[in-house]
Amino acid sequence: TNTLAPQSYEERVTLDLLLDRDEADIVQVGDIGNLRRTLLLSIQLAEHDVPFTLCLNMSDEPHAQAVDIAALSEILGVPVVATSALRRWNMEKLKRHAVRPTRPRLSVIYPAPVEEAIAVMQSAGVPRAQALAVMCGGDQDSVLLAGAIAETRLGMVDEIIEKVTKFESVAHGRGWLGALCMHRIWGWPILAAVLYVAWLFVGKLGAGTLVDFLEHNVFESYINPWATSLAGFIPVQFVRDLLVGRYGIITMALTYAIAIILPVVITFFTLFGILEDSGYLPRLAVMLHRTFRRMGLNGKAVLPMVLGLGCDTMATLTTRILETTKERIIVTILLALGVPCSAQLGVIMAMLGRLSLASAAIWLGVTLATIFLVGYLAAKVVPGESSDFIIEIPPMRVPRLSNIAIKVLARTEWYLKEAVPLFIVGTLLLYVLDATHMLAVIQRMLAPIIVGGLGLPAEAAPAFVIGFLRRDYGAAGLFSMQRAGALNANQTVVALTVISLFIPCVANLLVMIRERGMRVALAIAAFIVVYAFGAGAALNAILRFFSVTLT
Repeated sequence: TNTLAPQSYEERVTLDLLLDRDEADIVQVGDIGNLRRTLLLSIQLAEHDVPFTLCLNMSDEPHAQAVDIAALSEILGVPVVATSALRRWNMEKLKRHAVRPTRPRLSVIYPAPVEEAIAVMQSAGVPRAQALAVMCGGDQDSVLLAGAIAETRLGMVDEIIEKVTKFESVAHGRGWLGALCMHRIWGWPILAAVLYVAWLFVGKLGAGTLVDFLEHNVFESYINPWATSLAGFIPVQFVRDLLVGRYGIITMALTYAIAIILPVVITFFTLFGILEDSGYLPRLAVMLHRTFRRMGLNGKAVLPMVLGLGCDTMATLTTRILETTKERIIVTILLALGVPCSAQLGVIMAMLGRLSLASAAIWLGVTLATIFLVGYLAAKVVPGESSDFIIEIPPMRVPRLSNIAIKVLARTEWYLKEAVPLFIVGTLLLYVLDATHMLAVIQRMLAPIIVGGLGLPAEAAPAFVIGFLRRDYGAAGLFSMQRAGALNANQTVVALTVISLFIPCVANLLVMIRERGMRVALAIAAFIVVYAFGAGAALNAILRFFSVTLT
């Protein structure tokens, strides 16, 4: 949070937590390289008379040596600890101080008009800090007062920085690269290069080389044959089928989850961690700000959208960083509709890797057109206003291998805990449907859509049925069909279009219900299902009408 004059959801929550708890141990964490922004928040904490400890992180960087920590602590009247979370430096010292926060002795005297307005509010029972927050809230009558408050605070911050800065800080050596990444012309070739590297690393290495190795050399050569042999000792037929049959827990669920999806998840999370730690993602938000503005959003919406490439469920939770309900609803729709998660994206890349560039361009064009079209129309339909675009741009850094490894391991553990159980549940569902002959009934019921509308084989129906549970599981089923030769290039592009625009998974739907409410979430889900099949049918009809044969 950047201010205690609440303008967004997380800022309101922060202020409520600060004021509603009498004995809270509060730590303000700031970037030692951005003292101006950090101290602006410290001043507001002081005005609320909140006891706190100030943690200045990123103190392992060269410019950190310019700050006199002891002098800053003396001026603020609170403990100040310089730390490096990355290197675990001074963390124990921070813990000791964090449980002994003190009330700051810093006070700010504002210009006469502001002090008079504060006095009027205080006479009505409004505390001084709350009066300042109200004036900074920004209605038309308080714009001048808010400007005077901001100017006074900035003046005090600059005075403090001048007193605690021991010498000129070292300029960051990669500033030119950060500027190029946001340049209106050169930023686009850099973005194209990043996407190409992502394609090579995730699509070729992860979804190609590693998937082939695990699926053929590990599961098909060793694990599945051994499991089948051991299952032969089980006297009950349905138990054998449940474990190693067509819809077996080992031969399908674990093969899909470990051999097909896991390599893609690991390579994607590695790439994402590098982009995250390098400081590139905020620059991507700046690059795409103008484009998102046409959809009633701003560049800040890029962050949940990019996180959606990792996991749509977690990305839906991060829509809280958006300041208006309208923006949160629009991004929730776009995440659920057109942003494939890492597992699904890897399978898509693997399938597109077997097709021509034209086929990949059609899939990408339909997906991007959907995002922009639905976003543009949603901006017209969803009531409310858009917010301003304010984002902090960190310096470009060389990512640390140990930090990337920790993130990848943590995120992979999360995937295994969340996805693998759902894969097993989905396989059990398919097994039950197949054993009770309901799967054949569902195939016949969906035949007008799957066969007639989409032009796909009837055997593709289970992939879309299981897609309701997890979209990447459905994509893995289509991947197996393609490798078995059951889908030609046209059918592959149509199938990928539908599964890409499908509702992500049960977990995402539940989070949508929690964040947006039952009525809105179910309306979004219904729209997505209809739109996905409609877009696939339209694409199939266009390809047939123009007699297009993809390769």
